[in-house]
Amino acid sequence: MSPRSYRMGQRQADVDETRARIVAAARGQLTGAGTLSLDAVAKRADVARATVYYQFGSKTGLLEAVCDALAAEGGMARLAEAFALPEPWPAVDRFVEVMGGFWAVDRVCTRRLRALAALDEEVGRVVGARDARRREGAGVLAARLDGAPQDAAALLFVLTGFETFDALAGEMAGPDGDLRTAVPAVMRLVRGALGGPAA
Repeated sequence: MSPRSYRMGQRQADVDETRARIVAAARGQLTGAGTLSLDAVAKRADVARATVYYQFGSKTGLLEAVCDALAAEGGMARLAEAFALPEPWPAVDRFVEVMGGFWAVDRVCTRRLRALAALDEEVGRVVGARDARRREGAGVLAARLDGAPQDAAALLFVLTGFETFDALAGEMAGPDGDLRTAVPAVMRLVRGALGGPAA
């Protein structure tokens, strides 16, 4: 390896590390009592505000990166498995399971993000776009179910939302319980609401 290639590789590693530190700082701001301003995130990450702008372009870009990090950590890539399953009800069950794992990654951060979405237009756009993808996926799966009610897609979308898992896990495992404990209950609710066989 030439010295120039090594330096370029090291520079990219430094950029990646800084980017990860900024994303972690944004998550820390969301889980703490602080505000989600770029100044606060920069201070927490120990970088200049300009570095945050250079890496993400805007608060929206930073929020997208936070959501991408949560999705990667929560195994959202596994959603493809649900759509690849040939039988519709196991596909719906896998969808519920993957969503439960995703929502469980960082309950406090996700709760704060979703609360801020109602108050902050930028956060609302980012969260709304993510919800739109889940709504689309719910529609695809619901369309495969024979005899499902007309509002099956809407029901599947609502029942696989964070709020459903958060409320059920709170009742079943306490306020700090793992949201994945709610997966079997959500599966039963989905099958009941959509007219499926017992899970």
